Amino acid sequence: MPQGTQRRDQVNPVLVIIPTYNERENLAPILRRLHAALPEAHALVVDDGSPDGTGDLADELAADDERLHVLHRAEKAGLGAAYVAGFRWGLARDYGVLVEMDADGSHPPEDLPRMLEALTDSDLVIGSRYVPGGSIVNWPLRRHVLSRGANIYSMLTLGVWVRDITAGYRAYRREVLQKLPLDEIASHGYCFQIDLTLRTVDCGFTVAEVPITFTEREIGESKMSGSIIREAFFRVARWGLHRRARQLRALRRR
Repeated sequence: MPQGTQRRDQVNPVLVIIPTYNERENLAPILRRLHAALPEAHALVVDDGSPDGTGDLADELAADDERLHVLHRAEKAGLGAAYVAGFRWGLARDYGVLVEMDADGSHPPEDLPRMLEALTDSDLVIGSRYVPGGSIVNWPLRRHVLSRGANIYSMLTLGVWVRDITAGYRAYRREVLQKLPLDEIASHGYCFQIDLTLRTVDCGFTVAEVPITFTEREIGESKMSGSIIREAFFRVARWGLHRRARQLRALRRR
């Protein structure tokens, strides 16, 4: 049976993975919103040794809530590595759906039930800013241009028609993450999300996009940097060349 056609009657249990680095002020509010929107969901805080005490706060909150778990890492090793660690933790404990969510409130937990509903007919659901109904609040023009440009560049270079391929709010069926070679993934930031989307599509899984309203953080600083942007530009170019070469070889064989 093709990968994208095998379905389950329900998508629970759900694990929401929340990477943190200096997110002490944002953590409790996002967890309250998550459990108000989806009371049965479990959350895993993956803390990269935050010097502001985010990990300690997560431990305190987890002591009073069996739905909350904490994974401590010794150093800041990047968003991609944090999510991979969270995926492995969740897969080892038989969660049926694994969700990526930022700690800063930019990914609205209130939209998660709609994303999980869409997952009944898809293998990966992306909370998208760029499908009809999606929007962005409080971004400067430069961020709009950068994000739009990155998505258009990625779509055209890779030939993968996902409008918000850089989006970080997404829900995976466990079967997808079991199939992906997580040991080979070394990308970060924008590039991590593009990498996983490309691998998901290449493995024959289906991708859906659900509109969300992305709101820029009010507390703390964005983790976006020039090095993350450069990594995405050059990696996508290389992946695009390899992908086009494979397609050309397949065409010649026919």
